[in-house]
Amino acid sequence: MRRRELLAGALGAGVARAAGVPGSILVHEHVMVDFIGADKIAPGRYDADEVFRIAKSKIEEVKALGCVRLIECTPNYIGRDARLTRRLQEATGVEVWTNTGLYGAAAHKYVPKFAYEETAEQLARRWVKEARDGVDGVKPRFVKSGVNKGPLDEIDRKLVRAAAMTSRETGLPVAIHTGDGKAAIEEAEIFDRERAALGKLIWVHAQSEKDHAIHEKMARAGAWVEFDGVNARSAAWHEECLRFMAEKGLLGRTLVSQDSGWYRVGEPGGGQYNGYTYLYTDFVPRLEERWVKTLLVENPRAAFSS
Repeated sequence: MRRRELLAGALGAGVARAAGVPGSILVHEHVMVDFIGADKIAPGRYDADEVFRIAKSKIEEVKALGCVRLIECTPNYIGRDARLTRRLQEATGVEVWTNTGLYGAAAHKYVPKFAYEETAEQLARRWVKEARDGVDGVKPRFVKSGVNKGPLDEIDRKLVRAAAMTSRETGLPVAIHTGDGKAAIEEAEIFDRERAALGKLIWVHAQSEKDHAIHEKMARAGAWVEFDGVNARSAAWHEECLRFMAEKGLLGRTLVSQDSGWYRVGEPGGGQYNGYTYLYTDFVPRLEERWVKTLLVENPRAAFSS
């Protein structure tokens, strides 16, 4: 029986309870972002206690629905705060994972000067060191990067090469914000040339590519295809993407998340901090019941293993 049928008569808190997924993991969310740019970002631009208070309540909401881990995907130079994620983890009991790497999307606004000057090998050494020694006492559990639409330019190719080298050295998965399918294919080609395992590559924002054939191609090559940004406006398209992958026998290479949260530094009170519950209360009831454990429990553990 489809989960939506099971929930047809449930309302309010009853829906939330019924849609709970014990042991589930949200693979692409944010606690805080600072969009000021790599050349202007600096400590002290936000009140960490205020961010903690707001984020803690949102994480506790989703913990009640069965979430045990939140993959915090904010990269360095856009607001990564490892101390904050550790503090939230200790306070809520939900694991909050942070990352290493650099983000080249958004016209390279968040790429620091040194990344242009250093080679891919030098960048990889930085990230391997963070992976081994930790960031403010917290070990990153994945590499986070980002590129624009394909064909990739020089700095984007360098960031992907450095991420592939880091993964090859450390075994860390690599989640890359990706502009389109053409860029995703280039990422896979770079991983292949660097002899990095394609099974460690997570194509972030795959929902932005409308050609399902590319979704299929990347999954069959061994990469993870992540349809994130799930919300009320996008739910029908996301459901179509998941149904396509299921029909092709590729649900086992598929991830889903919301890209939600976002205390926005520089906005009064952090702006509109969206919670993390929509996936459970509104989207999961749309799915085939047999898909849910695969998408929210099993696949996240496999994709983010190291």
